[in-house]
Amino acid sequence: MLFGLNSYLPYRAHATRFGIQAQEEGAKYGNAMIAGMIGYIEGTIKKATGSQIIVLVGGLGYKVSVLKETVLRTSIGSPASLWTYLAVREDALDLYGFVDEEELRFFELLLTVSGIGPKSALAILDIASVETLRSAVSAANANYLTTVSGIGKKTAEKIVLELKDKMRIGDGATSGVLKGDQEALEAMRALGYSASEARDTLRQVPADIERGNDRLREALKLLGRK
Repeated sequence: MLFGLNSYLPYRAHATRFGIQAQEEGAKYGNAMIAGMIGYIEGTIKKATGSQIIVLVGGLGYKVSVLKETVLRTSIGSPASLWTYLAVREDALDLYGFVDEEELRFFELLLTVSGIGPKSALAILDIASVETLRSAVSAANANYLTTVSGIGKKTAEKIVLELKDKMRIGDGATSGVLKGDQEALEAMRALGYSASEARDTLRQVPADIERGNDRLREALKLLGRK
Protein backbone atom coordinates (compact mmCIF):
# COMPACT_ATOMS: atom_id res chain seq x y z
CA MET A 1 0.00 0.00 0.00
CA LEU A 2 2.89 2.33 0.88
CA PHE A 3 4.59 1.50 -2.42
CA GLY A 4 1.44 2.35 -4.29
CA LEU A 5 1.10 5.71 -2.51
CA ASN A 6 4.72 6.68 -3.17
CA SER A 7 4.33 5.77 -6.81
CA TYR A 8 1.22 7.91 -7.02
CA LEU A 9 2.69 11.02 -5.37
CA PRO A 10 5.02 12.07 -8.26
CA TYR A 11 2.12 11.81 -10.70
CA ARG A 12 -0.06 13.82 -8.34
CA ALA A 13 2.63 16.48 -7.90
CA HIS A 14 3.06 16.71 -11.68
CA ALA A 15 -0.68 16.98 -12.15
CA THR A 16 -0.86 19.69 -9.48
CA ARG A 17 1.92 21.69 -11.13
CA PHE A 18 0.26 21.27 -14.48
CA GLY A 19 -3.06 22.40 -12.98
CA ILE A 20 -1.51 25.49 -11.42
CA GLN A 21 0.24 26.35 -14.67
CA ALA A 22 -3.00 25.91 -16.57
CA GLN A 23 -4.79 28.16 -14.08
CA GLU A 24 -2.08 30.82 -14.40
CA GLU A 25 -2.24 30.71 -18.20
CA GLY A 26 -6.02 30.83 -18.05
CA ALA A 27 -5.87 33.81 -15.71
CA LYS A 28 -3.50 35.66 -18.06
CA TYR A 29 -5.79 34.96 -21.02
CA GLY A 30 -8.84 35.98 -18.98
CA ASN A 31 -7.18 39.20 -17.84
CA ALA A 32 -6.28 40.09 -21.41
CA MET A 33 -9.86 39.44 -22.48
CA ILE A 34 -11.23 41.61 -19.65
CA ALA A 35 -8.74 44.42 -20.32
CA GLY A 36 -9.95 44.69 -23.89
CA MET A 37 -13.64 44.82 -23.01
CA ILE A 38 -14.02 48.55 -22.35
CA GLY A 39 -12.35 50.88 -24.84
CA TYR A 40 -14.69 53.87 -24.93
CA ILE A 41 -17.56 55.16 -22.84
CA GLU A 42 -20.13 57.92 -23.23
CA GLY A 43 -22.36 59.13 -20.46
CA THR A 44 -23.05 61.88 -17.96
CA ILE A 45 -20.77 63.16 -15.21
CA LYS A 46 -22.26 62.10 -11.87
CA LYS A 47 -19.38 63.13 -9.64
CA ALA A 48 -15.86 64.58 -9.95
CA THR A 49 -13.29 64.53 -7.17
CA GLY A 50 -9.49 64.76 -7.20
CA SER A 51 -8.33 62.83 -10.24
CA GLN A 52 -11.44 60.69 -10.66
CA ILE A 53 -14.86 61.11 -12.15
CA ILE A 54 -17.93 58.90 -12.11
CA VAL A 55 -19.57 58.53 -15.50
CA LEU A 56 -23.20 57.42 -15.45
CA VAL A 57 -23.96 55.08 -18.35
CA GLY A 58 -27.31 53.32 -18.58
CA GLY A 59 -27.86 53.42 -14.85
CA LEU A 60 -24.34 52.22 -14.01
CA GLY A 61 -21.67 54.54 -12.60
CA TYR A 62 -18.14 53.93 -13.86
CA LYS A 63 -15.33 55.32 -11.68
CA VAL A 64 -12.65 56.57 -14.06
CA SER A 65 -9.20 57.95 -13.24
CA VAL A 66 -8.50 60.92 -15.49
CA LEU A 67 -6.06 63.79 -15.94
CA LYS A 68 -6.53 66.68 -13.52
CA GLU A 69 -7.14 68.94 -16.52
CA THR A 70 -10.08 66.74 -17.47
CA VAL A 71 -11.58 67.09 -13.99
CA LEU A 72 -11.25 70.87 -14.14
CA ARG A 73 -13.08 70.97 -17.47
CA THR A 74 -16.00 68.83 -16.34
CA SER A 75 -19.14 69.74 -14.44
CA ILE A 76 -21.82 67.62 -12.79
CA GLY A 77 -24.51 66.67 -15.28
CA SER A 78 -22.39 67.44 -18.35
CA PRO A 79 -21.84 64.81 -21.07
CA ALA A 80 -18.59 62.85 -21.11
CA SER A 81 -16.89 60.86 -23.85
CA LEU A 82 -13.69 59.04 -22.94
CA TRP A 83 -11.24 56.67 -24.57
CA THR A 84 -10.44 54.15 -21.86
CA TYR A 85 -7.85 51.68 -20.65
CA LEU A 86 -8.80 48.95 -18.18
CA ALA A 87 -5.98 47.92 -15.85
CA VAL A 88 -6.57 44.42 -14.49
CA ARG A 89 -5.05 43.53 -11.11
CA GLU A 90 -5.57 40.56 -8.83
CA ASP A 91 -7.68 42.59 -6.42
CA ALA A 92 -9.12 45.36 -8.59
CA LEU A 93 -10.17 46.59 -12.02
CA ASP A 94 -9.07 50.20 -12.57
CA LEU A 95 -10.45 52.25 -15.45
CA TYR A 96 -8.44 55.15 -16.92
CA GLY A 97 -10.03 57.63 -19.31
CA PHE A 98 -8.81 60.24 -21.80
CA VAL A 99 -10.65 62.89 -23.76
CA ASP A 100 -8.09 62.66 -26.57
CA GLU A 101 -7.30 59.30 -28.15
CA GLU A 102 -3.71 60.45 -28.66
CA GLU A 103 -3.34 60.77 -24.88
CA LEU A 104 -4.55 57.20 -24.47
CA ARG A 105 -2.08 55.95 -27.08
CA PHE A 106 0.83 57.67 -25.35
CA PHE A 107 -0.41 56.43 -21.96
CA GLU A 108 -0.21 52.89 -23.33
CA LEU A 109 3.24 53.65 -24.73
CA LEU A 110 4.42 54.80 -21.30
CA LEU A 111 3.23 51.49 -19.85
CA THR A 112 5.88 49.74 -21.96
CA VAL A 113 8.61 51.59 -20.04
CA SER A 114 10.04 49.42 -17.27
CA GLY A 115 8.89 50.43 -13.82
CA ILE A 116 6.00 52.60 -15.02
CA GLY A 117 2.49 51.39 -14.18
CA PRO A 118 -0.92 52.97 -14.94
CA LYS A 119 -0.87 55.34 -11.94
CA SER A 120 2.66 56.52 -12.73
CA ALA A 121 1.83 56.95 -16.42
CA LEU A 122 -1.22 59.06 -15.56
CA ALA A 123 0.87 61.17 -13.16
CA ILE A 124 3.46 61.76 -15.89
CA LEU A 125 0.78 62.92 -18.34
CA ASP A 126 -0.54 65.20 -15.60
CA ILE A 127 2.71 67.17 -15.57
CA ALA A 128 3.87 66.72 -19.16
CA SER A 129 1.76 67.01 -22.28
CA VAL A 130 1.97 64.46 -25.07
CA GLU A 131 3.70 67.11 -27.21
CA THR A 132 6.35 67.68 -24.53
CA LEU A 133 6.99 63.97 -24.14
CA ARG A 134 7.19 63.37 -27.88
CA SER A 135 9.51 66.34 -28.30
CA ALA A 136 11.90 65.10 -25.64
CA VAL A 137 11.92 61.52 -26.92
CA SER A 138 12.35 62.54 -30.57
CA ALA A 139 15.27 64.81 -29.67
CA ALA A 140 16.68 62.29 -27.16
CA ASN A 141 16.69 65.19 -24.72
CA ALA A 142 16.01 64.01 -21.16
CA ASN A 143 17.18 67.35 -19.74
CA TYR A 144 14.43 69.16 -21.63
CA LEU A 145 11.83 66.77 -20.26
CA THR A 146 13.10 67.32 -16.71
CA THR A 147 13.24 71.10 -17.06
CA VAL A 148 9.93 71.67 -18.80
CA SER A 149 7.79 69.02 -17.08
CA GLY A 150 9.45 68.54 -13.72
CA ILE A 151 9.72 64.77 -14.17
CA GLY A 152 12.58 63.26 -12.17
CA LYS A 153 15.91 62.83 -13.94
CA LYS A 154 16.02 59.02 -13.78
CA THR A 155 12.43 58.66 -15.00
CA ALA A 156 13.04 61.14 -17.82
CA GLU A 157 16.16 59.28 -18.96
CA LYS A 158 14.31 55.97 -18.85
CA ILE A 159 11.40 57.33 -20.91
CA VAL A 160 13.72 58.76 -23.57
CA LEU A 161 15.89 55.63 -23.70
CA GLU A 162 13.08 53.09 -23.94
CA LEU A 163 10.69 55.00 -26.21
CA LYS A 164 13.06 56.48 -28.78
CA ASP A 165 12.93 53.33 -30.93
CA LYS A 166 9.17 52.92 -30.51
CA MET A 167 8.28 56.32 -31.95
CA ARG A 168 8.34 57.24 -35.60
CA ILE A 169 10.75 59.95 -36.64
CA GLY A 170 8.85 63.22 -36.81
CA ASP A 171 6.37 62.24 -34.10
CA GLY A 172 7.69 64.93 -31.80
CA ALA A 173 7.62 68.68 -32.02
CA THR A 174 10.40 70.62 -33.73
CA SER A 175 13.61 71.68 -31.99
CA GLY A 176 12.19 75.20 -32.11
CA VAL A 177 9.43 74.25 -29.70
CA LEU A 178 11.91 72.58 -27.35
CA LYS A 179 14.07 75.69 -27.22
CA GLY A 180 11.03 77.98 -27.09
CA ASP A 181 9.55 76.18 -24.09
CA GLN A 182 12.81 76.32 -22.19
CA GLU A 183 13.20 80.05 -22.86
CA ALA A 184 9.59 80.81 -21.98
CA LEU A 185 9.77 78.76 -18.79
CA GLU A 186 12.89 80.60 -17.63
CA ALA A 187 11.29 83.97 -18.42
CA MET A 188 8.10 83.10 -16.51
CA ARG A 189 10.13 82.00 -13.50
CA ALA A 190 11.96 85.35 -13.64
CA LEU A 191 8.58 87.11 -13.66
CA GLY A 192 7.64 85.39 -10.41
CA TYR A 193 5.49 82.52 -11.65
CA SER A 194 5.99 79.14 -10.02
CA ALA A 195 7.49 76.32 -12.05
CA SER A 196 4.25 74.32 -11.93
CA GLU A 197 2.14 77.33 -12.98
CA ALA A 198 4.49 78.07 -15.87
CA ARG A 199 4.50 74.44 -17.01
CA ASP A 200 0.73 74.09 -16.83
CA THR A 201 0.25 77.26 -18.88
CA LEU A 202 2.85 76.38 -21.51
CA ARG A 203 1.08 73.06 -22.01
CA GLN A 204 -1.88 75.02 -23.36
CA VAL A 205 0.16 76.98 -25.91
CA PRO A 206 -0.27 75.52 -29.44
CA ALA A 207 2.74 73.62 -30.79
CA ASP A 208 2.80 75.70 -34.00
CA ILE A 209 3.97 78.67 -31.90
CA GLU A 210 7.69 77.94 -31.65
CA ARG A 211 9.71 81.02 -30.70
CA GLY A 212 10.36 81.56 -27.01
CA ASN A 213 9.04 85.14 -26.99
CA ASP A 214 5.89 84.13 -28.84
CA ARG A 215 5.23 81.18 -26.51
CA LEU A 216 5.82 83.46 -23.53
CA ARG A 217 3.41 86.08 -24.88
CA GLU A 218 0.71 83.46 -25.49
CA ALA A 219 1.23 81.96 -22.03
CA LEU A 220 0.87 85.37 -20.38
CA LYS A 221 -2.35 85.96 -22.35
CA LEU A 222 -3.73 82.69 -21.03
CA LEU A 223 -2.82 83.63 -17.47
CA GLY A 224 -4.47 87.01 -17.95
CA ARG A 225 -7.79 85.38 -18.80
CA LYS A 226 -7.98 83.56 -15.46
